Amino acid sequence: MTLSRIDIYIISAYLFGIVTLGFWAGSRRRKGGEGSHYFLAGNSLTWPVIGLAMFAANISTVHLVSLAESAYKYGLIYGNFEWMAGFTLVLLSLFFAPLYLRSRVSTLPDYLERRYNRNCRDWLAVISIVSAIVIHIGVALYTAAWVLRGILGINPSATIMGVDALTFFIIMIGLLTGIYTMVGGLLAVVMTESAQSVLLLAGAIAITLAGYIRIGGWSALVAALQTHPHPMAGPPGSAVTWTTGNFLSMLRGPGDASGLPWYSIFLGYPVLGIWYWCCDQTIVQRVLAARDEKQARLGPLFCAFIKVLPVFFFVLPGVICVALVQTGAFPAGPKAAADTYTFMIMNLLPTGLKGLIAAAMLAAAMQTCSAALNSTATLFSYDIVKRWRPETNDHRLVRVGKITTVAATVLAIVLSPIFGHYGTIIEGLNKLISYVAPPITAVFLFGVFWKRASGKAAYITLVSGAAAGLIMFVLDWNGWYTGNFMMTAFYLLLLCSALIVACSFLFPEPLREESKPLVWQNWREPLRGVPGSRGLGDFRVLSGIVVLIFIVLYVVFR
Repeated sequence: MTLSRIDIYIISAYLFGIVTLGFWAGSRRRKGGEGSHYFLAGNSLTWPVIGLAMFAANISTVHLVSLAESAYKYGLIYGNFEWMAGFTLVLLSLFFAPLYLRSRVSTLPDYLERRYNRNCRDWLAVISIVSAIVIHIGVALYTAAWVLRGILGINPSATIMGVDALTFFIIMIGLLTGIYTMVGGLLAVVMTESAQSVLLLAGAIAITLAGYIRIGGWSALVAALQTHPHPMAGPPGSAVTWTTGNFLSMLRGPGDASGLPWYSIFLGYPVLGIWYWCCDQTIVQRVLAARDEKQARLGPLFCAFIKVLPVFFFVLPGVICVALVQTGAFPAGPKAAADTYTFMIMNLLPTGLKGLIAAAMLAAAMQTCSAALNSTATLFSYDIVKRWRPETNDHRLVRVGKITTVAATVLAIVLSPIFGHYGTIIEGLNKLISYVAPPITAVFLFGVFWKRASGKAAYITLVSGAAAGLIMFVLDWNGWYTGNFMMTAFYLLLLCSALIVACSFLFPEPLREESKPLVWQNWREPLRGVPGSRGLGDFRVLSGIVVLIFIVLYVVFR
């Protein structure tokens, strides 16, 4: 599995162009001063822009690599993380988006301060920084390093300059991205985002169609999966005995090799999904920039429609790869499941396109790191340093942000190999989220829907829930706890919900006047129509259509 000289030239030229653009953007920013360029939308975004921006912010190299990896091992089952997002986006449209827009909060930590107290804001800021370093930057570095190692055909056990190949590439990409972020900042990310997203989607579609044609269509795919053993299956009676008869099923029973029975998905995913789609600044920021409430409600629903596609273009290629190996179309499969996507690139795409798609994957991973590093630096500078030292001027804050970028890069490099500890990258990613999300999800849910939720109760829930999540992570990491991580998230949510309710009664606080616009007075209020909305322009109609579409999909792929 080697690249041609043309492909290597294309990758080198593409990455050189990205870094050069970063330095150019940095020099342009210095000439233009140190003003902030983070929120230029000015509440002018319309629903198509919001929906596409939310989708682009969600999809990255991590999805391409990890979803194909999980599909090669377990089939379509991890596609639930794409389709279940559709239901969560309906919640964002119906209940969260209009409340955020009416209250005119600029950030979600800002919401927690105004709804509860300053302590909640500080805690969320700290947790957001830690989760960005580990979950966003760490997994992006690990995935980018794995892709680069794979496309260069280097064995994972090989050593480069005294360290194993994967660690070497993590360090190299991390340092390059850290420098690129400090110099170019968010401007370079914005300037390259669209091109990279288009290339990623074009590559995913090209690989899916090429594999689909090669296998001979849907009937041939189904036949191959039903009549052949999995290429990674061990001998009868061994620990690894995957079968492929239910590879195209999204809902499985207990005991499935994936460890995701249907009830764990329906109970556990909402905990992760509400945190990610309704309470995470990176995603919700697009909604906060909406022109009006109608656009803020329709944007997430448009994104929900688009979320139908990833199962077919990001997950299905891994299943097709299994069928191609089973039927002998490839003499051998990928050496490791995490190599599935690069294996498909190398074996299905023509020279030139291989290099272009591989370069776009690397650049997109670097872009994810860059955006998260920039957000981390901004959050630390304004929500922590500026909070404790209000007299700090902009010039000093920029210096603090650069130091934060360096520190976050080093920490992400050190921590990113933890994703190699898990069976698949996406499994590791979602396990970490399942330990972080429950207290935040609980605090936001009760903050939005329950007037009696008190600030002290919310803070106790955030701190106690984080401690419980840390304990579960340690137990899981050391193999002392082997329970289903989705059910763990659900149980932690129940614990956090009980905490915030009990503590709200123990430490009651009257709802402040400034907090009243931040909580619904009754559940019917957010379901009232928006002036000028009718037919397909009515968020209630579109919400019903979205829910119906995903129910039908689940019936078909049950």
